[in-house]
Amino acid sequence: MSKRSEKRRAGALDSGRRNFLKGATAAGAAALAAPAAANTAMSGIAEQRPKEALKAALPGPRLAAADALPPPADPVNQTSSGGDFMVDVLKTLDIDYLAMNCASSFRGLHEAIINHGGNKKPEIITCPHEEIAVHMGQGYAKIEGKPLAMICHGVVGLQHASMAMYNAWCDRVPVIVMGGNIMEADKRAPGAEWPHSAIDPAALTRDFVKWDDQPASLQHFAESALRAYKISTTPPMAPVMLSLDQELQENPIENRDRLRIPKFTPALPPQGDDAALAELAKMLVAADNPVILCDRMARTPAGMPRLVELAETLQCAVIDNFGRMNFPSRHPLNQSFRRSILSQADLILALEVNDIWGSLSDFHDRIVRTSEPRYKKSAKIVTLGTRGLYMKANYQDLGRYQEVDLDIAGDAEASLPALTEQVKRRIDEGRKAALDARGKKLAAVKLATVEQAKLDATIGWDASPITTARLCAELYSQIKDEDWSLVGTSIGLSWPHRLWNFTKPYQWNGGSGGGGVGYTLPASLGAALANKRHGRLTVAIGGDGDFMFVPSTLWTAAHHQIPMLYIVHNNRAYHQEYMYLQAMAARHGRGITNADIGTTIKDPFVDYAAVAKGFGVYGEGPISDPNALAPALKRAIAMVKSGQPALLDVVMDQR
Repeated sequence: MSKRSEKRRAGALDSGRRNFLKGATAAGAAALAAPAAANTAMSGIAEQRPKEALKAALPGPRLAAADALPPPADPVNQTSSGGDFMVDVLKTLDIDYLAMNCASSFRGLHEAIINHGGNKKPEIITCPHEEIAVHMGQGYAKIEGKPLAMICHGVVGLQHASMAMYNAWCDRVPVIVMGGNIMEADKRAPGAEWPHSAIDPAALTRDFVKWDDQPASLQHFAESALRAYKISTTPPMAPVMLSLDQELQENPIENRDRLRIPKFTPALPPQGDDAALAELAKMLVAADNPVILCDRMARTPAGMPRLVELAETLQCAVIDNFGRMNFPSRHPLNQSFRRSILSQADLILALEVNDIWGSLSDFHDRIVRTSEPRYKKSAKIVTLGTRGLYMKANYQDLGRYQEVDLDIAGDAEASLPALTEQVKRRIDEGRKAALDARGKKLAAVKLATVEQAKLDATIGWDASPITTARLCAELYSQIKDEDWSLVGTSIGLSWPHRLWNFTKPYQWNGGSGGGGVGYTLPASLGAALANKRHGRLTVAIGGDGDFMFVPSTLWTAAHHQIPMLYIVHNNRAYHQEYMYLQAMAARHGRGITNADIGTTIKDPFVDYAAVAKGFGVYGEGPISDPNALAPALKRAIAMVKSGQPALLDVVMDQR
């Protein structure tokens, strides 16, 4: 459809909507004049219509007969709403989707999006739960590099959304959260509107959003919406929230000509101080065994090649904490599964590392809580990142305090080009020869590490339940020639990153951030939504316990036809907690025979394939025979490549 045709269609939709509102007003006035006669007439018509014809007129089999008729008319001749202007504002921002579970407190904005805005930029993504909506935004942003918006109903919807908002906060991911509310007490209807409203709704989540506001006018909304987008997407990124008054959404626009939408200009990410970067470059070139440690460093596709350039210039080891897709998995300098090299390092550079103390320490909690550093006392430690630029006091996602020798505040990705240039200036021919020799040693060790991983993966190859290693190996063998993207796993990071060849920025997008259960399925779907327009094959592996929190995500996948292969790692337990409970019981000498109480998912076992089919998604399993795994994967992948979501239920152990 041409842009001109689209404009004509949008204009026709808008005109039809306004004419309907005016027509309903006239009909409403007539009905008020003679309510008894109208009711009698309508009753007679309803009695004469066959029930079958009435059912055929309904949009769905579960709707009541009354829903076939227009809603009661309101005698107000309204040709615009505040929601229309809100939609106009949102269209100036780069927001493709708005995820939501419908609710009365934002019915004004909802109606404006679908009729005034044509359900395009943003397009509504229907979610059965607010936590699903926010987590979809979290997964989407980490693949697409821009936020998805969501809206929730009053304080109750916000409470549902809050867990996912906390995960996104800890993960430093931008999500635009909006919530409906009725600020003025004299405007609230009796009943639900009172317990669903608040004086200050955002107080619920203020400790884990970067900024919030409650606009009191449409002009206020325009400025706050742009500010929210800018604040959310400026490193350090995080969710933001806007509380939207219901009357502001629904009432006619007054003085439309006086309203204006400000120009949006994104903020440039803050770069580290030039003098500090020069000092760091001097330290890196002089070090005999520098190690680069990275976590949430690569926030755009430019991040990974920039880090590769720095590492190759120095020919130094890189350890990836996998918070983002920072470094190619099979690169000769990738030493992520050789943490022992930290004990040999004389300089450790931490780039956007979330928990620097945890990364540099060995911690034990099976008997008593003890810890010791992984690095030697003489090693210099330098941090470069935005982690410390925006902190909150109550929720403790900051980790223990770590002593460092140089702390450079600035976005690591934005600072890498300047740092790399400074490093190159300081490397003469003699130093280059020494660095090349160091790189060759690391490459030899890396090659041996990859071969060892392949050998380790064969342990228990034919066992049932199926090993995690075999699942990952079988899956990769079938997708390695596709344009694939692994967008979530709640089974740990080891096997995919040990066995697969990650080379592209979108092939991995990190974990949940806050460790909140229920992240993997909806966040994976959000990432799949981002991958859909690029034609990528999206795959995810999630635990059965994690799946149990948000299974209705599958309905959203089916409804919006978002292709994704989701594999349920079905060990029929919350296995980490199961092992913790075993350790506690053994610590007290009480035996482990009762450790399954409160930690396992059995009696009955869940049929996840049947659950998927119930939501309209292709489902297969439970698969416990390892020889049946490859054919099942092939069938499911074919389904995903045809444009549909698919789920495999694989009965697995923890190996």
